[in-house]
Amino acid sequence: MEDEREKIVVAALIERAIDSTAAEVDPRLLKAIKSTVRYSDLELRFAAQTLMSLMKRDHSQVRYLALLIIDELFMRSKLFRSLLVENLDQLLSLSVGFRRNHPLPAPASVASVLRSKAIEFLEKWNESFGVHYRQLRLGYDYLKNTLRFQFPNLQANAARVQQERREREMRTKEILLKKFESLKENFSSIKVEIQSKIDEVEECLEILRMKDEAMPLASTDDEEMEEFRNSELRQIRLDSLKEGEKIQENSDNKVVFDALREFCKVLMTKHLPAIQEWISVLIRVELADNRFRDSALKDLIDIRNLIQSTKRRCEESGCYLPKIANAEEDDIWEEGAIEPFEKGKSGPSCSKSSDEIVASASNNTRDAGCSNNLSNRNEKKKRESSCSESDPLRSKLLTEAPVLTWGSFLDNWGSNRDFLANQRGLDLESHWGRVDYNAVIPAEKLAELNVRASVYEDEPVEIQPCRAPLRKGGLCQRRDLKVCPFHGPIIPRDDEGNPINEASTTEGTAGQDEPEESTPDVDSDIVDELLKQAVRNVRERDREAAKKRELDKQSLKRAKLAKVREHNEAVLRDAAIASTSRSAHIGEDIEMGRGSRSSKGKKQTLASMLKKKETTKDRLAQRLLNSRAKDATIRQLTGAEEANYKEAFPNQW
Repeated sequence: MEDEREKIVVAALIERAIDSTAAEVDPRLLKAIKSTVRYSDLELRFAAQTLMSLMKRDHSQVRYLALLIIDELFMRSKLFRSLLVENLDQLLSLSVGFRRNHPLPAPASVASVLRSKAIEFLEKWNESFGVHYRQLRLGYDYLKNTLRFQFPNLQANAARVQQERREREMRTKEILLKKFESLKENFSSIKVEIQSKIDEVEECLEILRMKDEAMPLASTDDEEMEEFRNSELRQIRLDSLKEGEKIQENSDNKVVFDALREFCKVLMTKHLPAIQEWISVLIRVELADNRFRDSALKDLIDIRNLIQSTKRRCEESGCYLPKIANAEEDDIWEEGAIEPFEKGKSGPSCSKSSDEIVASASNNTRDAGCSNNLSNRNEKKKRESSCSESDPLRSKLLTEAPVLTWGSFLDNWGSNRDFLANQRGLDLESHWGRVDYNAVIPAEKLAELNVRASVYEDEPVEIQPCRAPLRKGGLCQRRDLKVCPFHGPIIPRDDEGNPINEASTTEGTAGQDEPEESTPDVDSDIVDELLKQAVRNVRERDREAAKKRELDKQSLKRAKLAKVREHNEAVLRDAAIASTSRSAHIGEDIEMGRGSRSSKGKKQTLASMLKKKETTKDRLAQRLLNSRAKDATIRQLTGAEEANYKEAFPNQW
């Protein structure tokens, strides 16, 4: 009894594992199968029988999943291997499909995957256990040499990949050894060269400090020193002191700054990357004697730290290094306001000569990193304030001047220059002619041609919406000038769509002002029509509200009945499933049937995989090969044959 129960458990697990459309077996079910068949040989034998019976099913997906389970058990159990090797011929026939009278079943896409997996598993089994099982060697030899099947050669590929990896490692070791030997030969010269550059940088810094100390500093009394209790103010003071300690570049120390930048650039672009590369080589190289490597590695790390500290000292002294990447190719652009310039006016505060502008621009681009921009901004503000004070009339006119859109007439506005008319010799109609250098267009004619063009823009007028109530709720949003095509004349309405009775108020005021004049008949007709329309709107709104309440009651009642029916069906179905073991499968079939009728995207099953998908070609063939199309084609062909026969033999019909 216990054995029968264990067999049922094994069979149920295997059936559940293969009843899937996935490309792999469920890992949890596979683990449960392996742990179940591990207990006794009887369960393992029954699992082998069950898997072989499943391999005989006419479904490639079932065979594929069964083959995956067979591979897992084959690699772990000697008893399972001995049982399976006895039926190896049958297993290969069902999985590879090399017999013509027994091809692999549908679906074709899964069948091709099944064949490739079976060939791969056979090669793996032969490499692992072919020495112990003669049937595996014979099957592998028969498929490879007799039937000429292409095996993936997994072991050969793995060996080839391993060999390539070993060759790459050997080449890397050789390259590292060559670099190490080169470093060992030139290590002393490299250290001397780098140390000489660092000494040159130190000399330049010392020269700059000596020149800076020679400049007299303003004396500060102790009484003027203030105690900064606020931390922010103290930090600002410390930053300003650090900024003051930096050496400013000028015409006296320009040569020293240029040399300092050049030496630092050589250190950062040439020597520091080389030091990093040598450190990497020393870390990765494998040697028998590590004494020189350890000492050289320590020296290189010290040199790298020395270069970085030298760079920091240069920056602290006020010499900022340019960017290394594309430093020579990139142009330095400085943002600034464009100062106004007028012809004929020049002054010490409002204008500069061209030489001064070029000199200042060159100094700014050269000293972008070493100069302080705060003084330049203060000078610019002073110049602007002096310009505005010296010319108050111009500033007043600028405030009153209108703002115009840009146009071609503004290009030469206010210009008194004469323009050359024909300076290139191009005559009319793209013909070359004689060059006349004296032909000019006078400034008066150019002033006449400068015509300002403006586009007339009408003032936007907001058109009021109709705002008449609609049947579906809401208000009409059509915007017409006078009359709405659906609701008549446009009149003022409130937020609910009811017309505002302005006609009576206007008539009353008009009657008070002019008692002799009487209201026209047209106005009275409009008022009557509006009143009737308002009454109709109110009654129609009441009818719609009552109808909506009735529909809500009916929909609520239908929803309650549907919920009760659904509950009753669920209770009856659960009771039927609990009554018998076969009802569960019946219930699943019923659910599948309902799902197929109700939804398009149903879950794929083993049965649906066997169904042939209808393609466009199949639909066209179905349309062309039906009985009506066949009859029409036959009639057309026979009619043409009869016409030819009548023409050939006119006296015989």
